[in-house]
Amino acid sequence: MKAAAKPPGRPRTGARVAAVQALFQTEQSGENIETVLDQFIRHRLGAAPGQQGFEDGRVEEADVPLFARIMRGAATHTDDLDQLIAAHLASGWAMNRLDPVLRAILRAAAGELRDMGGPPARVVIKEYMDVAHGFFGGEEPRFCNGVLDALARALRAEEF
Repeated sequence: MKAAAKPPGRPRTGARVAAVQALFQTEQSGENIETVLDQFIRHRLGAAPGQQGFEDGRVEEADVPLFARIMRGAATHTDDLDQLIAAHLASGWAMNRLDPVLRAILRAAAGELRDMGGPPARVVIKEYMDVAHGFFGGEEPRFCNGVLDALARALRAEEF
């Protein structure tokens, strides 16, 4: 009898999940982006014996170059990305009112949407919606979808 093949992983999604976790850590701890990148690459990305994956904060399959590009892009352009995101929030909402994980998701996604050489906008939105659903069970993914859709239409109008 043939052993079942392991289902294909999603290393690009893993990179995005790790980027959101690392952006959250960077904001909460105040640590330098390169320090957090190093910590994640050395200790949180890839399978490890006895670890349970996402439940233990590990990301077993992650595209490390994509992870680093998302992190550096979001960290280098945080103020610009925050202005872009804030322009698509409801009146009276400010970035500091958002849940810190939601803020990290929006920053990572906005950075990818701003990168014209990246994947199509709809792919970026779908990927970050999957990430949002992994972190939240309430209305946050719907909110995230609305903001990301508006951002994508503003940054990549030609794709819509």
